[in-house]
Amino acid sequence: MHAEIISIGTELTSGEKLDTNSQWLSIVLSQLGIPVRFHTTMADDKAAMLEAFRMAVNRSDLVLVTGGLGPTLDDLTRELIAELVGVDLVLDEPSLAYIRDLFAKRAREFPERNRIQAMFPRGSEPIFNPIGTAPGIWMEIPRPSRSACLLAAMPGVPSEMKKMYREQVASRLPRGNKIIQRVCIHTFGKGESAVEELLGDLTARNRNPEVGITASSATITLRIAASSNSAEECERMIAADRQFIHDRLGELVFGEDDETLEAATLKLMEQQHVTVATLEGGTSGLLAQTLAVAAAGRSNFKAGAVIAASSMLPPDVQTADSQNSISSETAARMANWIRTQHGSDFGLAVTHFSAIKNEGDISVCFIALATANDVEVVEHRILSDVSIARPRATKAAINLLRLRLMKNA
Repeated sequence: MHAEIISIGTELTSGEKLDTNSQWLSIVLSQLGIPVRFHTTMADDKAAMLEAFRMAVNRSDLVLVTGGLGPTLDDLTRELIAELVGVDLVLDEPSLAYIRDLFAKRAREFPERNRIQAMFPRGSEPIFNPIGTAPGIWMEIPRPSRSACLLAAMPGVPSEMKKMYREQVASRLPRGNKIIQRVCIHTFGKGESAVEELLGDLTARNRNPEVGITASSATITLRIAASSNSAEECERMIAADRQFIHDRLGELVFGEDDETLEAATLKLMEQQHVTVATLEGGTSGLLAQTLAVAAAGRSNFKAGAVIAASSMLPPDVQTADSQNSISSETAARMANWIRTQHGSDFGLAVTHFSAIKNEGDISVCFIALATANDVEVVEHRILSDVSIARPRATKAAINLLRLRLMKNA
């Protein structure tokens, strides 16, 4: 069995939103041993959608559709499934009663247009949606001289789709002969080619587990995919590669799967009960924002933050931090000053960017981490494009703090 995923929405094809549903569904299907051969992203166009549905049902044993189940005129999924199979839409009274009840519980008037969400292609089965007004659709579509194509249409809202898949769809799907399990290991501090060189032939083709390597915003990710007849064997193979990566890369590794560099750093801070104050110039507040978002409302780690131009700093720091005199001494003064001002365990500072003469688009900033006993300063060279420079300098600053916390652990 192989699968195809169709994501519907003009907001996806226009670039206004990113199609994360297909990525997530491909991962969970692989855990069932069902490979995905096609991703199709569709605008809300009736003729194009019908053609895509026909192709998918013809070439794939399982088709998962997300989006197009709302009550508006551009929500066409249910109508097109019915047209594809050659049946009419029929009202499901329990679904209608449930949708009406949702509106009543929210003290909202029920719009008659929402009645369409309780209409289903004849011969299909409603899929209950416990957190939204759009039920899904399950249907087995006959195909001449071969097994039926299994089709599940789910809402495009990721939270609704994921819950529906886990609780209503996954149990209906057959299991493949092979189980595929995946783990992503994230690193920071060296480039993609340098990391791959340290790992030898681990990323070579035609091995099991397969290990891929990708780079995004200076984070290098190793994607381990193990295939076997049993979950236990997959876990054993992944564990062996995971250990090898940790042994070879050491402190470059900061987390796995959804863990970010800032989240890993805050975890260490909470374990050690320490605080940090930040002072930044070139990163324009991105450092403070990144740490605050990762903390998800917890403020016990943060003693304070200042985002400042040179003119806003105290005289001794201001003199050192002129645009024409960015230096390691500048960064050290900034880090010591912010730590003293807020009484924090650490002071973390990023200077403004300064172009390097005769080196084209390369700029430099200095990052400093101060404690009561010492100050560590690193030079950080980046491309002068601020859209690249700011997030990379921010990560470099957070990583400097992470490395110190690892030494203290």
